[in-house]
Amino acid sequence: MTAARPTSNQVSIGTLAAADIEAVRALAHEVWHKHYPSIITVEQIAYMLAQRYAPDVIAAELRRDDVWWHKATVAGRIIAFSACVLSERSDELKLDKLYVHNEAQRGGVGGKLIDNAAKLAARLGKTWLVLAVNKNNAQAIGAYEKHGFAICESVVKDIGEGFVMDDFIMARHVEKEAPSGQQAEPNGKPKARWWSLKRER
Repeated sequence: MTAARPTSNQVSIGTLAAADIEAVRALAHEVWHKHYPSIITVEQIAYMLAQRYAPDVIAAELRRDDVWWHKATVAGRIIAFSACVLSERSDELKLDKLYVHNEAQRGGVGGKLIDNAAKLAARLGKTWLVLAVNKNNAQAIGAYEKHGFAICESVVKDIGEGFVMDDFIMARHVEKEAPSGQQAEPNGKPKARWWSLKRER
C-alpha cells in the first residue's frame, strides 16, 4: 500500500480473475490476522482462512454461476474484494465476503463494493442484500449500518472442528440503482421489521 489512503475516485471495481487468486488470498490473511484476534481465536482464524481462501476453493467458486467475486484496485493493485452468492431464499443475494486492506479503510472503498453488490442484486431481481457479521465485530456492524443495513436476526452456526460462527444477520433493501446508505429509514428499524416478518411467513 502507498502511504496515502486512496480516494474513492482512484478505485476501480472489476471482476476477479483466476490470476488474482493469490493476491486475494494474501490480502485475506493480512486483514484477518490484523482484525480478528480480538474477536475469535487464532485457531479459528486459521481454520476459516483454510476453509474459505484456499486457492482451489476460490478457483472453484470463480467457475460457478451462482457466485460473483469482485475486486477493488488502485493502479492495478488489489486493495479490497467482495464475493456474493445466491441465497437459499429466492428474493435475497448474500454479500458473503467483503474485506478492505487496513490502510485503505474508511476511504469509501467498502462502500463502492457494497453499492456494486446492491446493483448486482437489483439486476438479478432480488429484493434484499443480506450478510452475516460476528456479533462482536462492532466496527463492521457500524459500517454496515451506515450503508443502509439493519440487524434482523441472531444466529449461531457450527462450522466444524468445534468452531462456531456467532453472527448477526443484517439486511439492506435493494432499490433500483440507489446510492449506498439510502435504502433504509435513518435507524433501519422499519426495514428490519419488514424483513423479519417476511422470513417468518
